[in-house]
Amino acid sequence: MRVNLLKDLPIFSTLALCLLFLPISTSMAPPSLTPSPSPPMTTSDMRFGKFLIPSPHIFYRTQLSAAFVNLRPIVPGHVLIMPERIVATMEELSEEEYLDMWKSVRTVQRILKRHYSDTTAFNVAVQDGRAAGQSVPHVHVHVLPRKGGDFERNDDVYEELEQWAPRDELRETKMSGSIDVPDDENR
Repeated sequence: MRVNLLKDLPIFSTLALCLLFLPISTSMAPPSLTPSPSPPMTTSDMRFGKFLIPSPHIFYRTQLSAAFVNLRPIVPGHVLIMPERIVATMEELSEEEYLDMWKSVRTVQRILKRHYSDTTAFNVAVQDGRAAGQSVPHVHVHVLPRKGGDFERNDDVYEELEQWAPRDELRETKMSGSIDVPDDENR
């Protein structure tokens, strides 16, 4: 198990300005997005669908799962947990992969709660397949730390999840050609 977090995780609130995944290190420089084919992977890098997730962006890891910061956070601390093996739906996971991923979700919740001390609850969500809104065909679990009053109406988080799309800054960066983000059908 590898846990490697920033000293001050509220940095997640600035993710709208990052290109893809915030490096979990003391460096504040945003990494570039590298869809496949890409530079060779190191043994500690991972693929999230066609995307290369360099090891410094992965803040928690087991033999079968990993957690990293979400490209499009809905709340500060919004992270993704994925299995090592790329499969589109949960039914394709082995029993061991399935259990490891959900144990990782629980562990990541504890990690986030320590760093976001005002967290009183979590939204845990899976879009299991394209028809369910999955934009990257690689099983992943969204974990969103929650606190009272973080949305005007508590159920607004569901509207945010449904309308989950890149922030304007990311959309403009993509359109300017300085970031290569495949359209949904090409992920």
